[in-house]
Amino acid sequence: MKYFSLVLIIFLFSCEKKEDVLLPKSNVTIVKDVQDHSPIYIFFKTEGKDTIADVNRKNSIISTNWIFNIDKRLPLRLVIPEVMKLQEKKRADSAHKNENAENYYSYADVTGKNLAFFPFTEVYYKMEKPKNPDNYVLFKKGGRIQFFEKYHFPKDKLEDLLNNLNIEQKSEIIFSFDRNMSYEEYIQSKILINKLVITKKEIWINHEKEFIF
Repeated sequence: MKYFSLVLIIFLFSCEKKEDVLLPKSNVTIVKDVQDHSPIYIFFKTEGKDTIADVNRKNSIISTNWIFNIDKRLPLRLVIPEVMKLQEKKRADSAHKNENAENYYSYADVTGKNLAFFPFTEVYYKMEKPKNPDNYVLFKKGGRIQFFEKYHFPKDKLEDLLNNLNIEQKSEIIFSFDRNMSYEEYIQSKILINKLVITKKEIWINHEKEFIF
C-alpha cells in the first residue's frame, strides 16, 4: 500500500518547519475509521539532556472526536499529564460539548497496513500509586506484569492469571502502568487488555481508571 509510510510517520507542517510523530505499532486494529475529528500532536523533543513532550493542539475543536498522535518514544510520565490536561479541558467545556465526541489514540497496524485508533474517552488517570495493591495489575517497563506487589509474570500470561485466580466473590481488577515505560509499550499493553477473554465470572475489569507511577 503506497500510502502506508504515512501511517508510520505523521508529518505536521507549520511555519515552514517540518515536525514528525513516530507512531506506535501493533498487529491488530481496534477502530479503523474515525469521522469528524481534530488532530492533537505530542512531539518528542530534546533540550540538552532533557526529553520534552511538546503539545500542538491548535487545530482541535471541542465538539469533534479528538485523535491523539503521540510519539512512541515518549515515556508515560511525560505523556499522561498532557493527556490529562486536554481531557479535563474538553470535559469542562460545557458550551461546546458534544456528548458523542470521543478521544482516540492513533497507532499503526503493521499487519493490516493501516492507521488504527484506540478509544479512551472514559479513562480517568491518576499519577500515583494505588492505595490497595491487591486488585491492581501493574504493567512494568520491559514486558512483565506484577500482581500483589510481589508476583511477576510475562504479560502474555495475564489472561491465564486472571481466569485462574482463586477467588469466590466479585473482584474488581484495575490496571496500572510503569511511568517510565514508552508510550508505544503502553499502547501495546492496552491492546492486549482489550483482547482479554475473561471466563471467570467473579472478575470485573475496570476500564475507566488507570494509575501511572
